[in-house]
Amino acid sequence: MARVLASVRFAIPLILLATVGLRSEPSAVGQSASPDPAGEAAVVQAQAPLPDATYVGESRCIECHAQENRHYSETTHAKVFRQNPAFRLQQFGCEACHGPGSRHVANALDRTAIIGFTKGWGTEVSVQNSMCQNCHGGGTRMHWPGSAHASNDVGCADCHNPMQRGSTANLLVRPTIAETCFQCHPQQRAEFQRRSHMPVPEGRMTCTDCHNPHGSVTRPLLRADSVNDVCYSCHAEKRGPFLWEHAPVRESCLNCHQPHGSNHDKLLVSARPYICQQCHNPPIGHPGQFYRDGQTAAGALMGVGQSARVIGRSCQNCHTQIHGSNHPAGARFQR
Repeated sequence: MARVLASVRFAIPLILLATVGLRSEPSAVGQSASPDPAGEAAVVQAQAPLPDATYVGESRCIECHAQENRHYSETTHAKVFRQNPAFRLQQFGCEACHGPGSRHVANALDRTAIIGFTKGWGTEVSVQNSMCQNCHGGGTRMHWPGSAHASNDVGCADCHNPMQRGSTANLLVRPTIAETCFQCHPQQRAEFQRRSHMPVPEGRMTCTDCHNPHGSVTRPLLRADSVNDVCYSCHAEKRGPFLWEHAPVRESCLNCHQPHGSNHDKLLVSARPYICQQCHNPPIGHPGQFYRDGQTAAGALMGVGQSARVIGRSCQNCHTQIHGSNHPAGARFQR
C-alpha cells in the first residue's frame, strides 16, 4: 500500500506538468500563434487534413476577411480561442477549424487548399465534422457515429454557424432550435400547426427536450431508451407501476398518441370512441355495438338517436383511469 501511495504521489506532479505543457499563453486578438515545430504543433500539423500546408496565423486571415472577423469576434469560439484556449490547436484561431492556411494564401481560388464549411465549397462532410469533433467530442455527442444524422451526411455547419451569433445559444443557423430542425423536417413543422400539439411553437419546449440531435441509442434520436421513458420525464403520473395495466399504454404511448401534433384532442391518433374500438370490437364483450358519428350531439339535431357514450370524453366518461389503475376494483380502469 505504501508503494502504491508513493507512486500516486509522484504521478500527480507529472500529470500537472504535462497539463501545463499542453497550454501556453493565449495569443492576442488578431495575432498569430507561433507554431513550435519540435513540440505539439508538429503533432497537430501531422494530424491536419492538409499536411502539406503550414500555419500562417490569424492576422493573415483578417487581412482579407475583415467582415467575417467582425461577426466572428462576437461568438463564444472567438472569445475562447483568443482569451483562454484549452489546448495548443485552439491558439491557431481561424486555422484551428479551417486547417493551415499557407496554400490558401498562395492561391485563394483553390478550394482544396483550405477546409470549407458550406455545401458548395466541396469539402467532405466527414472532414468538416472531424474538425468540430477535435473540441466537441464525447458527452452528448458520443453516439454521433452511426446516428441518423451522421448516416445522412448532415454536417455540423448545417445546424450551427460558428462564425456568427445568430441565435441566443448554441450558435445555430436559425434563431431557435425548432426553426433549425424544421429546415429538414417539414412534416413535423406541419404537425405542430395542428389543433392539438406539443407546446413547441409557443416556445415552452424545444425539439431537444425529447431528441438528442447529436446521436442516441435509439433510431429517432430519443433522449431515453424508449418512447415511454421520454414521455414519463414530463408525465410522471402515467409511469406507474399500476395494479391494473393497460397493454397498449405499457407497450408504447404512440399506440394512442401522435408525438408532435394531431387534429384530435390530447394528441390522439383518432377521435374517441373510435380509437378505443380499434381494439375493443363488438365480438369481445362491451361495447355491444360500434358507436357512430350520428349518435353525437350534432347528430341529435338531425333526428338521429343520441348516445351518452359518444358525447364528451366518450369511453373515458366511465373508464377514466385509462393509463392504469391501482384500485382493487379497477380492472376496467374505472375511477
